[in-house]
Amino acid sequence: MAEPALRGGARTDVAEPGEAGAYADGDPAGPAAGRDGAAAEGLLARLGWGLRAYCFIAAMWVRSTMVYRASFAMLALGSFATSALDFVAIMIMFSHVEVLAGFTLHEVALLYGTCAASLGLADLLLGSFDRVGTRVRDGTMDTILVRPVPALAQVAADRFALRRLGRLVQGVLVLGWALSGVRLEGGPWAPLLLAVTVLSGTAVFGAVFVLGGAFQFVAQDAAEVQNSFTYGGATMLQYPPAVFAKDLVRGVTFVIPLAFVNWMPVLRLLGRDDPLRLPGWVDFAGPAVAAGCCVLAGLAWRAGLRAYRSTGS
Repeated sequence: MAEPALRGGARTDVAEPGEAGAYADGDPAGPAAGRDGAAAEGLLARLGWGLRAYCFIAAMWVRSTMVYRASFAMLALGSFATSALDFVAIMIMFSHVEVLAGFTLHEVALLYGTCAASLGLADLLLGSFDRVGTRVRDGTMDTILVRPVPALAQVAADRFALRRLGRLVQGVLVLGWALSGVRLEGGPWAPLLLAVTVLSGTAVFGAVFVLGGAFQFVAQDAAEVQNSFTYGGATMLQYPPAVFAKDLVRGVTFVIPLAFVNWMPVLRLLGRDDPLRLPGWVDFAGPAVAAGCCVLAGLAWRAGLRAYRSTGS
């Protein structure tokens, strides 16, 4: 087996297909199968190494945060309160109306809770990608690229902010309150669909964070463009789709698939039709859409790294 090497910032112990030890003795599948196996093992090795590196860096920042526990508590409480203001505005609105586009307060709260929980988890895990442009400008991206750790893992865990738990906890609390006042369709499968909805939404928002970071290799001041699709998109998803024009709903369904974060599955759980009258199976397409978004984000990130030019400092 070849010695561990650095390829694209990741460590791998997988031998090249042409090297000794690349194929097991007596393998009847031959070189083609060996190449496929080596590629698969190499991909898994890179993913595993990147995940371990991410956890190590994030744990380092968590230990640093816990040195100042009072500061962490105040920042987390501030994040919780700031996020809660969005739902307070919704409650004030419902103090003047009984329904919004046919949705009751608890039904809108279900939309809000699923979206806020997904964004909160994605923001906690990948919210540091808005700093890519700053690193490109000041030259500190070079420091990331020379380390024997995947750049994606380093950027994702950079300055891991545990205070963002406030946003996540607030969203989960609203989601729990919403579930106490609605009747979900789907029988015993409803809780599973709800859990998959939150996880798929997290993946979609995470992919948008990574895409925004990749775009900042080209436009260093584009952090606010990224925020318009993450935080701005989340604000839109907190309300029923019938509130918005159909062209906008089509845009967030077929162009930037934010509708799969919560609109499609939650409409199914509430037994309502979507405004676009799409086939019923589309309501369950969230995991497939999330996987496609993650693949696209990974390709965009690799393209951004290839396009990067050092400041020379």
